[in-house]
Amino acid sequence: MSSPVSSSLPSRKLVELSGPAAAAALSPDSVLVLPTGAIEHHGPHLPLMTDFLLADSIANAAVDAAAADGQDVWILPALAYTKSDEHHWAPGTMWLSWDTLMRTVVDLGNSIAAMPARKLVFFNGHGGNLALLQVACRELRRLYGLETFLMGASVPAGAHDDDAPEEFGLGIHGGHAETSLVMHVRPDLVDLSLAERSVPEHLAGYEHIGFKKRVTFGWLSNDFGTNGTVGDPTRANAAYGAQLFENAVAEAVAAFAEVARFSADGSR
Repeated sequence: MSSPVSSSLPSRKLVELSGPAAAAALSPDSVLVLPTGAIEHHGPHLPLMTDFLLADSIANAAVDAAAADGQDVWILPALAYTKSDEHHWAPGTMWLSWDTLMRTVVDLGNSIAAMPARKLVFFNGHGGNLALLQVACRELRRLYGLETFLMGASVPAGAHDDDAPEEFGLGIHGGHAETSLVMHVRPDLVDLSLAERSVPEHLAGYEHIGFKKRVTFGWLSNDFGTNGTVGDPTRANAAYGAQLFENAVAEAVAAFAEVARFSADGSR
C-alpha cells in the first residue's frame, strides 16, 4: 500500500519541497513523472517550444488530477533539450547528441535512485526521443533497480484521421492535432495565418513502410518539404485541441494508477 501523503504539502512539484520533506513524502510506491520535450523547428506557425510545452503542460495537469484522485504521484522539472537532430538544419533547433542525452538520463536515474521512490515515468512529447528512452528504461532498471516506464504526450500519426483526412495518417509534426493542442494551451504562440500544408502523400502508398508501420525508416524533417512540418495545420482549432488535451490527461491519470500497482513478476 502507498503511504498517505499529507494534504499540507504545497504541490506535487517535487522540487518545491525541501530535501527532508521530499524524503518524508516519498515511498517505494511513489510515482515520479519526468516530462521530456524538445526545442525544435515546427514550421512558421508554431513556437520552437511546442514539444516541451505540450509534454510539460499535459504532464502537470495529469499529475494534479491524479493527486486529486488520491494517487501518490509527483512531477519533476521537464527536460527541454533532447534528441532533435532530425531538425538540425533549421535555425532555432537546440539538440543534444544521443550519447549526451543518454548519459544525462542515466545520471538523473542515479540521482533518483537515492530517493525512496522506485517508479519513474518518462512522459515524452517528442517522437525523436522514443527509441533512446526505451533503451534508457532498461539501463535504469539494470543499473539502479528502478521500475521505469515510457508514455507519451504526443498524438500518434493516424490516430485522428477522421478529424484530419487530408493528412492521410501522416500528420506527425506541426500538423492538425499538434497545432490544435498548442492553440488550446497557448493560443498566443500560434500564427495560423502562416500555416502551410506539408503532407508527403506519396508515403501513403507504401503498405509496409511508414512512420508508424511495420517498417520504419531514417528521416530528416526537410526530406518532405521546405518548411519542416509533416502534416496539415491549416484547419487546426482550439476546440479540438481542448478535446485532445482532456483525453491525454484522462489517459495519463489512468496509466499512472496502473504504474503504481504494476509488478513485472506479479509479486504485488
